[in-house]
Amino acid sequence: MEHVLIIAFSFAVGGAGFLCFSKAITRQPLQNFVLSHPWLLHPNAICYWRTLAAFISLLLYFAVAWEALAIFIFTMASFLDGIDGIVARQCKLGSPWGEWLDPMCDKLTYLPPLILFAYRGIISVPMVWLLVVIELCGQFMARWILSKLGISGAANNFGKIKTIICFALTLLCALLDANSWGINIGNEVLLACIVLSVASLVFKFIPNRLYADILSSLNLICGLGSLYMAHRGRFASAVCLIIVGQLFDLFDGRMAEKHGGTWCGPYLDDIADFVSFGFAPAYMIILRGGVLSWLLSPLYLIAVAYRLIRFVKVDKYRNDLPGGVFNGLPSPAGALLVLGFVLLSPSWLPLWLLWLATAFSSFLMVSRIQFAHFGRIVLKKVPRPIFFSLAAAVIVILAFIFKTKSIGMFAVLILVSVTVYMIYSRKWRTAAEEAEKAAGNP
Repeated sequence: MEHVLIIAFSFAVGGAGFLCFSKAITRQPLQNFVLSHPWLLHPNAICYWRTLAAFISLLLYFAVAWEALAIFIFTMASFLDGIDGIVARQCKLGSPWGEWLDPMCDKLTYLPPLILFAYRGIISVPMVWLLVVIELCGQFMARWILSKLGISGAANNFGKIKTIICFALTLLCALLDANSWGINIGNEVLLACIVLSVASLVFKFIPNRLYADILSSLNLICGLGSLYMAHRGRFASAVCLIIVGQLFDLFDGRMAEKHGGTWCGPYLDDIADFVSFGFAPAYMIILRGGVLSWLLSPLYLIAVAYRLIRFVKVDKYRNDLPGGVFNGLPSPAGALLVLGFVLLSPSWLPLWLLWLATAFSSFLMVSRIQFAHFGRIVLKKVPRPIFFSLAAAVIVILAFIFKTKSIGMFAVLILVSVTVYMIYSRKWRTAAEEAEKAAGNP
């Protein structure tokens, strides 16, 4: 219990400090202080400080057994990983050396304790060493090759999310070390770190303009995999794949806006969305929905198709809609609304609730009720470190679901999430309208 309290306290202190510093660094006085004290707050100096703090926490935990203090110091070092990037951007202090140093310090922060926790039997030793090999290959060999090719080796989104998960995994290991009775999802989270590390390494060699198409393809693969899992009766796994596909769907739009894409990108994105958020949920409705599912499943599929076609042919060219505001519930949210009841029916809830949810989701998607786009409005208002932390949290939660096989908890989490989005969507829509007016658009 002590470790739970110290982790909670450390997160409260670190989070509050991070938010306060993030706001203060946008002002000139603190920027001037940073520039006049480079030994203290230069991004590279922060990297050195947090690496030193990480090694101190390592010694305190494993050599002296001052575990509470070690956890606190390690958590502060983890939050400093977000601070150095903010300072670099706000004060324009980025450099090639800093681009190499930041991920290296990340690895020096979380790899040593993960290795030691592995030899304590908390996580898999072979898996940890596999992660170490991949990480070092990315840090040294890949970056050397990229430098010869004249390509930037800066961290991509996969690498940033992986780093946050590795920090979280280290704290999880400390928690499990003190509470052996707890549910150990360490290896599941570690596997996510390995997958993301490989993805980060591979994407460094891929031209930026292909990012969006690849992410759309991954979304499509998730949709096809979901169909297969549903056919095998593994509905929780099928839903997990759709949620992972939604993460890819969020990223492909951001990548297309940032780096551009190819001529086939929009078509690939629409096909992937239709399979992942249309065909796959409709197939699960048929498998779980009883006799009325043969009527409601096609209705849902038609609603998804109509929603996509209306956006591509009409709404995309309208000038009376604020940017990022669409008619009808977005199909990913519509899919989640249905899938939550798919998981709960018929074991926990009567089938008529699934029928009602399917009809309601179909109505919302074809309606002219306006919803704010989650990726284009909501996430843009979320600071980058928090965005990456939320993405990492989703992956950790999915690992917990796979480990515990708690389908009811999974379904409730899905339904709560989509309900919160739908309730607050009106507020975000109003904010988008105000921003549009402030920019001078009618």
